[in-house]
Amino acid sequence: MLKRMVLVRMESNLMVLAPPVGRDRIISDFPKWYTPEACLQLKDHFHRQVRAACQEQRTGTVGLKVSKVVVLGDLYVGKTSLINRFCKDVFDRDYKATIGVDFEIERFQIAGVPYSLQIWDTAGQEKFKCIASAYYRGAQVIITAFDLADIQTLGHTRQWLADAQRENESGSSFVFLVGTKKDLLSGPACERTEMDAVHLANEMQAEYWSVSAKTGENVKAFFTRVAALAFEQSVLQELEKGSCHAQIRAGASISIRREESSVASQEGASGSSPGCC
Repeated sequence: MLKRMVLVRMESNLMVLAPPVGRDRIISDFPKWYTPEACLQLKDHFHRQVRAACQEQRTGTVGLKVSKVVVLGDLYVGKTSLINRFCKDVFDRDYKATIGVDFEIERFQIAGVPYSLQIWDTAGQEKFKCIASAYYRGAQVIITAFDLADIQTLGHTRQWLADAQRENESGSSFVFLVGTKKDLLSGPACERTEMDAVHLANEMQAEYWSVSAKTGENVKAFFTRVAALAFEQSVLQELEKGSCHAQIRAGASISIRREESSVASQEGASGSSPGCC
């Protein structure tokens, strides 16, 4: 059976045919962080300019773009399980190791604007690093994952992040540190590991989350937060780009008027000078 299709009207008057997003992919309010001790933005609302742009349909081409998210980490920390839990709402104990890279595209509606994330699942094996690193480029979001039940994998996230940041401009990507397999730890053991993870997240200038792909705990909330932060940044960049273009046009217009005024003055002076005979 064919899915019902809807028409989405963009600011440029371009009509885009797309299936409606599910209710769990509609984001109206700015999602909350996991812990205030390690979060990227301590606020409860979208940026004022972003809210205004969405209400006035001035988001430009944001609804047509796909923002890139890369998920990195050691072998068997649960990267594929995390992505599949969010994208397909399934969990399989017997996932095979990812060979090279794979990706999923998830569509959202954020503050009334369509928005998409391209979520890249990268291999954790050393022999695939050269292949995977080529796909780190252009990442708006970098997610470094570790196994809460294996503290060594937490230490390895530093190198994974360094590898990804080497392929991107400084400060161009949001960074998240994610502890997986939360269902395997509880009580004091979980608290100690999370304390270490929060400390490392602050060193990385990352936001920390703890999730379980098996139970689904925090998975939807985490990716909703990722989508909202990426969307807000995309809209702000679009508004800045539009402002720059407007300034350039205004500058060109002023320059033309000055040239026309100068030419008119020269012609006036020439016409008022007395003739020789």
